[in-house]
Amino acid sequence: MKILVLNCGSSSIKYQLLEMSGTPDVLAIGLLERVGLDDSVLKHEAKGKEKYKSVQPCADHLVGINLIIDILLHPEHGVLKTKEDITAVGHRVVHGGEKFSGSVIITQEIIDKMEECVDLAPLHNPANLKGIYAITALLPKVLQVGVFDTAFHQTMPEHVYLYGLPYEMYEKHKIRRYGFHGTSHGYVAKKACGILGLDINKINIITCHLGNGASITAIKKGKSFDTSMGLTPVEGLIMGTRCGDFDLGALFFLMEKEKLDIQGANNFVNKKCGVNGISGVSMDMRDLHTAAEGGNKRARLALDMYAYRVRKYIGAYAAAMDGVDLIIFTGGIGENDFMIREWSCANLEFMGVEFDKAVNNGVKGKDIVLSKPTSRVKVMAVTTNEELVIATDTLRIYNEKK
Repeated sequence: MKILVLNCGSSSIKYQLLEMSGTPDVLAIGLLERVGLDDSVLKHEAKGKEKYKSVQPCADHLVGINLIIDILLHPEHGVLKTKEDITAVGHRVVHGGEKFSGSVIITQEIIDKMEECVDLAPLHNPANLKGIYAITALLPKVLQVGVFDTAFHQTMPEHVYLYGLPYEMYEKHKIRRYGFHGTSHGYVAKKACGILGLDINKINIITCHLGNGASITAIKKGKSFDTSMGLTPVEGLIMGTRCGDFDLGALFFLMEKEKLDIQGANNFVNKKCGVNGISGVSMDMRDLHTAAEGGNKRARLALDMYAYRVRKYIGAYAAAMDGVDLIIFTGGIGENDFMIREWSCANLEFMGVEFDKAVNNGVKGKDIVLSKPTSRVKVMAVTTNEELVIATDTLRIYNEKK
């Protein structure tokens, strides 16, 4: 059984084709960039075959997904004989609001509800929907499943997810904390517990999904209790180009001083800030480490600020859950940047963390325990796989429907 996983952005489409009949197996993986332009770039790699790259016009997501299906069918670079070999398609959907607490079969009724969530994620949900519309047109008989970033966090209690705004703003506009990266947070928590032989329903976990977009989640007895991102992915940690937690009064001050309109302010907090804005060097942590080692003080400042914010959230969530048993680092930075992991866990001995610097040093892309055997709180690096989560949920729903 072959499942196609799609992650559609405003100008990009990430995809994986997985064989899910037995042990999950990635048959092909790829990325289409610059959708909507004449020089769109398709990078594709199929199992056992040479990497493929092409540059060609791609007017929209319909054309883009058609290009992806064509390369999957290509006699030299593909892995499919016919389109009918695709049993189901799983879509990553960023924002499900309060309407979705789990993955669902996509029907017209579901699409209507997803369209109602567009205002909550105007940068993400329209692109996710374009992917769904495209598959509906190109593969009308194929089962489609929506897997929502926000679904995992629907277990947060009301006193946690509400903001200090008039309650009417929640009733009228549904302004509240929703959180993101839910598929990743839930996946690595279960995976780590499996590795350690722990019952996820009996312990408290803090998962740190650190990448260009980053969030931390407090998982209390197997359920999301609090998370750092809010109504949008801007809140919380310092990120690649997003500012994270920020005084709203200071934003109004900047809007006046820099003559920013609403769109300009939105662009500023999403694309001009974070470690890129602090350092003036890059949003890539590897570049920052290189610059810092070369004496660039702003690069080192950005790294220090990043790790401090992670450490602060770990402490806050340990307090919020009345203690923590396991801390997990995942995502591109969490899995590979051993210095950020070390700095984020510095001086946490008071709360039972005994971090093993020697074990941590140099470790990239592995599932590994990073705390000492005597540590009351376990610390791990765990590799995430959001595409596998989407494929697994799609398979489960497909089997339930049969």
